[in-house]
Amino acid sequence: MTDHSFVRTEMLPEQPAPLGETGILLWLKTNMFSGIANSIASVVTIVIIYILAKEIILWGYQPSWGLGSVRACFDDPNVTGACWGVIPERFNQLMYGFYPKDEQWRINLSFFLMVAAIAPVLFNKIPRKAIYFSLLYPFIAFWLIWGDSIWGPIAALAGFAIAYGAIRVLNPVAGAIVGITTGVLLALVWWLFAAVPASVIVNGVIPIELEVVQSRNIGGLTLSVIIGISGIALSFPIGVILALGRQSDMFIVKVLCVGFIEFIRGVPLITLLFVASILLNYFLPPGTSFDLLLRVVIVVTLFSAAYLAEVVRGGLAALPTGQYEAADALGLDYWKSMRLIIMPQALKISIPGIVSNFIGLFKDTTLVSIIGLLDPVGLINAIRGTAEWKGILWELYIFLALMFWIFTFAMSRYSMYLERKLKTGH
Repeated sequence: MTDHSFVRTEMLPEQPAPLGETGILLWLKTNMFSGIANSIASVVTIVIIYILAKEIILWGYQPSWGLGSVRACFDDPNVTGACWGVIPERFNQLMYGFYPKDEQWRINLSFFLMVAAIAPVLFNKIPRKAIYFSLLYPFIAFWLIWGDSIWGPIAALAGFAIAYGAIRVLNPVAGAIVGITTGVLLALVWWLFAAVPASVIVNGVIPIELEVVQSRNIGGLTLSVIIGISGIALSFPIGVILALGRQSDMFIVKVLCVGFIEFIRGVPLITLLFVASILLNYFLPPGTSFDLLLRVVIVVTLFSAAYLAEVVRGGLAALPTGQYEAADALGLDYWKSMRLIIMPQALKISIPGIVSNFIGLFKDTTLVSIIGLLDPVGLINAIRGTAEWKGILWELYIFLALMFWIFTFAMSRYSMYLERKLKTGH
């Protein structure tokens, strides 16, 4: 009998995976064509998307960017769809409102400085000392956007420095409550009685001024960014304090926080904006001038803080009681346990809700058009009322939607980045 046995002396090289078991073909097979029903739904969806995309592209891809009116678009035989000439024609207005054209560099500079100021807050790879610029930025931005003497914002900043110095000096001697109370009172006295005269005197000696721009001239996307960023930055600490106050054992503090949160959450934002625009003046002393934009920022901040407080409270409630017990076992007082153990974990849990709240706040800035501020929606209505662009509609709203999408998409991506960065597993 012949022996046909064979023993291989070398390993076979790796073979490529069978066609359809890897790459795009595997993805299509798994996600779109895994069964008869799934395949039919996928084919129908692809056909519908193709038809819609074809019509949208044919409508949008038009050589109309240089045309200066709707009539010019109608008269041009090459234009059969969108009239994009309104975007470059009114781009300046959509971005800045009626801000003086020669002074718009101030808006641009404040925007780039805002990016530099936010970076140390959002990314820990930035040197920590850069946070000092973040604290100074609101005063710099106020001076750049509204103008007037630089000594006004510096005088306002000096009030915070006075409060900080009083707290640092008195805390070790008289305790935290006395130190904080004294610091706040000294700052209020400075702002109410000394800040304005001091700034006027110094400006008379060293005049450093920019042209004054009234709030009514600030509009477009600039207005939305000012209201949105201010509301986000101010509502976060207020919302955290309200969340802690709602869970406080002190009856008065808890009642005040609960009452504020429930009242604000029970009233539509548009109603609060009308209160800020119309009714608030009736409660102010005669002759008092309270800037409408400042009133709107305050209302939007309080509205967002009330909703943010409930988001943070949900994060605090989601923590197991063992974390609180561990903080007590370490001998930490209330504020140290919150700062070092409880609040970091609660905020990590609350990240999706916090970012959703901020995205909603930024989009809600378009409501200010109802009370007469020239946000992008208000300007679109004004542009559509002109003779040159009467009847224009989709082009302006598509452009506005794209601008808001850029900001909200950036917030969403940062939220996902932060969740991945802070993910610690189970």
